[in-house]
Amino acid sequence: MIKPIIKFTSLLLLGSMLIYSTPLLNTTGAYANASTSTSLVQEQTQAQAPTAMVQLSGPVLTSVGDSFNVTVSLTGATGDATAGKFIFEYDPAQFDYISAASANSAVSIAGVNAETGKVTIVTTDTTGTLTTVGSILTLTFKANAATDLSGISGTVELGMDDGSTVQTPEESVAVQITDAAQGDLNANSVIDVGDLSVLIKYFGIHSDDPNWPKVANGDFNKDNTIDLQDLASLGKKVLYDNGQPFQLMEADIMSIQNAIAAGKLTSEQLVQMYLDRINEFDDDINSLITINPDALATAKALDDERKEKGPRGLMHGIPIIVKDNYDTLGMPTSAGCTCLKDNQTVSDAFMIKKLKDAGAIILAKANLSEFAINTDTNSSLGGQTWNPYDLKKNPGGSSGGTGASLASNFGVAGLGTDTGGSIRIPSSWNSIVGIRPTIGLTSRDGIIPLALSQDVGGPMARTVSDAAVLLDAVSGYDPNDIVTAGSFGKKPVSYTKFLDKNGLKGARIGLVLDSSVVGTNQEALGLLNNAAQDMRDQGATVIGVNIPSVADIMKYPSLSGYEFKFNLNDYLSNARMVDPAVVRYHSLKDIIDSGSDFLPSLNSTLNTRNNVESLDTQEYKDIVLFRTRTTQQSLLSLMASNDLDAILYLSTTGPAGSSSGNANRLSPFSGFPAISVPAGYVSSGLPVGIELLGRPYEEGELIKLGYAYEQATHHRVAPNSVPALSGK
Repeated sequence: MIKPIIKFTSLLLLGSMLIYSTPLLNTTGAYANASTSTSLVQEQTQAQAPTAMVQLSGPVLTSVGDSFNVTVSLTGATGDATAGKFIFEYDPAQFDYISAASANSAVSIAGVNAETGKVTIVTTDTTGTLTTVGSILTLTFKANAATDLSGISGTVELGMDDGSTVQTPEESVAVQITDAAQGDLNANSVIDVGDLSVLIKYFGIHSDDPNWPKVANGDFNKDNTIDLQDLASLGKKVLYDNGQPFQLMEADIMSIQNAIAAGKLTSEQLVQMYLDRINEFDDDINSLITINPDALATAKALDDERKEKGPRGLMHGIPIIVKDNYDTLGMPTSAGCTCLKDNQTVSDAFMIKKLKDAGAIILAKANLSEFAINTDTNSSLGGQTWNPYDLKKNPGGSSGGTGASLASNFGVAGLGTDTGGSIRIPSSWNSIVGIRPTIGLTSRDGIIPLALSQDVGGPMARTVSDAAVLLDAVSGYDPNDIVTAGSFGKKPVSYTKFLDKNGLKGARIGLVLDSSVVGTNQEALGLLNNAAQDMRDQGATVIGVNIPSVADIMKYPSLSGYEFKFNLNDYLSNARMVDPAVVRYHSLKDIIDSGSDFLPSLNSTLNTRNNVESLDTQEYKDIVLFRTRTTQQSLLSLMASNDLDAILYLSTTGPAGSSSGNANRLSPFSGFPAISVPAGYVSSGLPVGIELLGRPYEEGELIKLGYAYEQATHHRVAPNSVPALSGK
């Protein structure tokens, strides 16, 4: 058989005629020109059965704004076909047609007519192999919705070499899936939080990692690394491709970054939302001492930077609330005392600088128990802070201002400090997450001290994931705090890689039974037992344990009674932090001698601590040596003997208004890390948290266990006293 030779210009002209001519459909289902006789059509129909069907191949689903390709081929067709008239119909609410191209060198496009919802394309193949050539066309569409490809269909009329035609039967062919949708990492044909969980699990890996095939489809920016931009891109698809509006209440860092990436939010708008809530509710909560006057301007500058260069990371444009004992340029650092209300420091605390470098916005400075001494969050400068779950009770302390403000949704996350329990107590009483890091993981430089042998700064947040992101930002070696040298080589690439919802599976956890640690409050103990059972249900082995030498550990005092005077005097005389020309007092004695420039109820405590003449005493040295050694050996031997990953107990032995208990001593006396996670509510509606303690520098393990527990239980509920503002 000799194939016809047809000039391409003639094919184009013929293709246009084929596109715009109007065929007639007879009762047999075959198309014919008006001049064709009925008998001839019937003879052709009987001679050539209509077997050709259009096969469309493309991704399993689409995301808003994505351009994607659909490959066109034929199935069931026989014979030699030299021409084809393809008609593709699509839902214009779901897709926009962009273009068409030949998918094979043997195939030419003779004409295209694009209408709303319909594209007609005439193709030619002078070799007559349209039915066997394989891929014929590549169509490009843009998605207007997150959907599958069922809204696109195709039919064909083939011109056979003998002059007959073959038409697509009435039944359709399902769209063939050739590739998983980008970001569908759990292979369920939906972009959901499960995919985000997989991507977070492998955050930071490179294409040479053995696990790369599991997440290669989540490398959105094609840089062969799973990085922050990939997390943000997938998060945007999960949250906003179906048009969900941004909701401020309980918003976490990832949802905020996704909303900004989707163009639904700016950092400047976010800051204003939090300022509106502070203005509306903080007169009742009284959680904040100072609002950053430059917060909106800083947010706008960060928005501009994001447009020009992209985000610095997950903290870019995130409003943070910090306890008012962190040195912060542009805002006074008071420790809650009127005596330091004019302390405009000359530098940022190391952790504050790291936050700013990461793109965070210091939104406000939070109230605290004055000088971080007590656990009630009452100060001469800030007054009494109230618990948003019960406005007649305090929020715990000493970081109660941070705890109450975050529980009230006045900011995204925050920083507290913990000497004896000052992060974990307010976390428990405000139903938030708090991490007391290993001493040495975070720098104490630029924090007004209480007792440097126990002091440590750490994250507070509404979720474990936010606490992990914040810990990434603020931890690390600081040459001005030599204790942080111990963290060198022990900080992971990212604490977010431990956010594994199955993290409790296979874990071994010791449930503390000692009443001197867990107390006797039956409702609180019921929540602790429930937590243990929840962990078992998630695949953990939880066994009852008693802490060796617990009575000896509990008899030791906090070293704040010994060290405070000397540590504070060193801070006030450090010209690298404090401007001596601005601060009125240069020692604890100066403050006491003012007679009134501090909280009156602290008079006796301050005088007692000022009367400590020296740390070069056997009493002090014995506490430092024996308390630390006894506590560390006790906890390590308990964990080793029982092959434990963590020790579990109540963060506080009761809710706000009751005693916080003694459990908070284990972490500071040992220097080991601990995390407090919401565990539910007692009958009065007040929250209580559980605490997990681990080995030095194993914050990642605690984050993994805490996150898995949090995701299995979702105990946190926002307090009713600070509801969402109308329309927000």
